[in-house]
Formats: sequence, C-alpha cells, structure tokens
Amino acid sequence: NIMHAIVHNESLNDKNPTSDSIHQLAGPELRDELLKLKGCRTGEAKLTKGFNLAARFIIHTVGPKYKAKYRTAAESSLYSCYRNIMQLAAEQSMASVGFCVVTTIKRGYPPEDATHIALRTVRRFLENHGNSIETVVFAVSDTEESVFKKLLPLYYPRSEGEEKACLPLIPADIGNSEGEPVVPERRIRITEKPGSIEDECEEDSLELDLGQVGTHAFARMEGDVDKQRKLILQGQMSEAAMQKQHQRNYGRWLCRARAEDLSDIAALKALYQTGVDICGRTVMVVVGRNIPVTLIDLEKALLYFIHVMDHITVKEYVMVYFHTLTGEHNHLDTDFLKKLYDIVDVKYKKNLMAFYFVHPTFRSKVSTWFFTTFSVSGMKEKVRYLDNLQQLFTCIKPEQLDIPPFVLEYDARLGAAVVTPPPSSVRVRVHLK
Repeated sequence: NIMHAIVHNESLNDKNPTSDSIHQLAGPELRDELLKLKGCRTGEAKLTKGFNLAARFIIHTVGPKYKAKYRTAAESSLYSCYRNIMQLAAEQSMASVGFCVVTTIKRGYPPEDATHIALRTVRRFLENHGNSIETVVFAVSDTEESVFKKLLPLYYPRSEGEEKACLPLIPADIGNSEGEPVVPERRIRITEKPGSIEDECEEDSLELDLGQVGTHAFARMEGDVDKQRKLILQGQMSEAAMQKQHQRNYGRWLCRARAEDLSDIAALKALYQTGVDICGRTVMVVVGRNIPVTLIDLEKALLYFIHVMDHITVKEYVMVYFHTLTGEHNHLDTDFLKKLYDIVDVKYKKNLMAFYFVHPTFRSKVSTWFFTTFSVSGMKEKVRYLDNLQQLFTCIKPEQLDIPPFVLEYDARLGAAVVTPPPSSVRVRVHLK
C-alpha cells in the first residue's frame, strides 16, 4: 500500500542507516530539495516530496536529546515533533501517515516515557483534528516493540476489559487536551468570578469535567484538578473524594517511579531491604550518610523511595535509620519529608510499626520531635531512639541486619569509650605531710 507520508527522524543531513536507506530509495532529488530547507530544528517538522519512495511525502523532524536535568524541555520538544507532524498531515489532507520512533536510544530518551508522549499526542490530535486521517502506522524496532505493545492498549483499547487492565499504566502527567505535557507550577489558574465563593456542593460538582479532551473512556480518566483543589481549600470536598484524589495522585507518582531510570539513586545504597525483626516483619534500612542531599535530584530520590517501598508496605514493616556520622549535607529538609509524607499511600503510615533511630544526636532528636509533633500525625509514638546497636539487637537479631561497616566501627568505638575501665596498673597515692 502507498502511504501518503512517512516520517524521517534525524537532522536533515545525518548519516545513519535509516537516512541512508531513505536517500537511496528516494533518489538524488531528495538531497537537492533538503538543501533548500536550510535545516530543521529540534521539535520542528518539514515536508518534502517522496520522489521514488512508495509515499507521496516525507515529513522530516528532529527529536530531542534527553538529559534528566532538562526533562521538561525534552518532553515539550518531543510533543512538538509529533504534534507538528500530525498538523502537516492534516493540512495536506493526508489519509495515512507512517511513523518511525522519533526518539532513538542514542539520544538517551527513556523509551517508555517517549512512547507515552507519542501515543498520547497522536491520540489527542486524532480526537480533535483528525477527520481526514484514516490510518496511522508506527514502525518500530525489535527493542521498541515490547514497549509499544505494552502501552498501545492504554491509548487505543480494543475492549473495556483491555482498557481497565491498563489503567495502572497511566503516567503521572496525562497532558492537556492536545496531549502537551503539563507542568503544574507553570499553570495560570483564574477563577471565573474573583472574590466570590461559588456554591458547588452538589453531587455533580464532583463529576469529571471533561472540557475539550474527548468523549472516549480513556479521556475520562482525570477530572478538573483545579476545581477539586478549590473544593478542598473551601472544605467542601467529602473525605471519600479527597481520599480518591490522593490515591490517584499516588498512582501517578508510582507510574513515574516504575518508568524512570533510577539506577544512580539505587547505587547510593541509602535505602534497602534486609531481614525481618523478632516479630517477623520486614526490615527496611536507611543510611543517612549515603544521602548526598546537595548533589542528587531529590525528586528522583522520592521516586526511588516509592518504587522500593510500594510492595513492602502492603503488610507490616519496620524501618531502621542509621544517623551515624551524618553531616549537614546528608540531612533531608523538613519540606522534603513533609512532601514525601503527604504523597505516599495510606498503607505506608498504617503498616509502619516502628521507626528505629540509631545513633541520634541531641539536635536530630529535637528536629524529629518538632517534625513528628507539628508536621505529620501518628508518627511520634512509632519513633524509637537507640544509642547503640545492642539496643537495636533486642528488636532485630544481628544476623537479620545488613549493617554498613562504618556503623559497626563507630558503634565499637562508642562502646569502648563508655565501658572501658582505667588500666589496673594505675594507682593513686596520697602523700600526707
């Protein structure tokens, strides 16, 4: 079958197997026409004829390079690639478009994140502007195929059962009505009648506000967050609705945690599972000195915590925090801890049976007291301060613990300083005159 257009993903003069094949099959006229376009910037889409290809047109685009530090910019650029391609197809009244995957492994973009943006952007465009487009084809490599097979049913479900089965795969950011990534901090929120509080206590005020997203069931998976937030601030949202919103928010964080590459955080070995306590409950260890707060991405650290802890917290567990030899650069600030406490699911708090704080300092005790008293609820009675490992061993047997060597050495020195008597050879003589 002849496609109306295929998508070429690389800068216009890149040397790679895909580009070489397109140029070879299209013929020398393609090279001449590309010279007239004067390049293509990241996120843009430009059109040329297909020449000798079995496609009338070639749509050229350049995907972004991915760096975690500039993730938001990469997401926006990738969205622009797919959006501009679909826009060109609609403007040219094309009935079919063949996509290659715009991001490649060599550009470093996490495959699952990129696939979410690709499928979502095309889906939303077809909903809103795709009257003329009948067929969209994604041509993927062997390495990309598994991700597409996993996520395609989420955006293009073939049955209600398939749709429900894919609900846990919904990412934290589902985009706006066009599929564009949304950064909450940058949204401008304007009420219809500033200064007046509207009466929105009716049941229909909690119904999902679809706006212009679409009528398909997938489009109904998220409500009007601004409206719900306003109801919370006004104290008008029911506890059940607030709990549902909280669970949905946690679900987004969990999906992100499962999709993102967190190997750099895991390598710190600051959070890990060890054995069980004397009651048979799972023990999780946090090593304070291994947390370089000023050097790591704290949002990724939060995602890693959720990724590791989600399956642990389904049943009773305890945490051991080694405060041993921590410095100022290892201390997580109260705002971060409060954010973590607010995000995590109810099961984290309910099933945490004890928090063992090993080798605390006076300052850390004071800080913890203030935090558990004024910032979070239900935690203060679970915190146990332990000055040495022997106290910890009364709750958790030594063979059940993976203790960092520096903690053992510090505890040994601490014990020697406390219990070692003066040498017996030393005698005190008193001379009376």
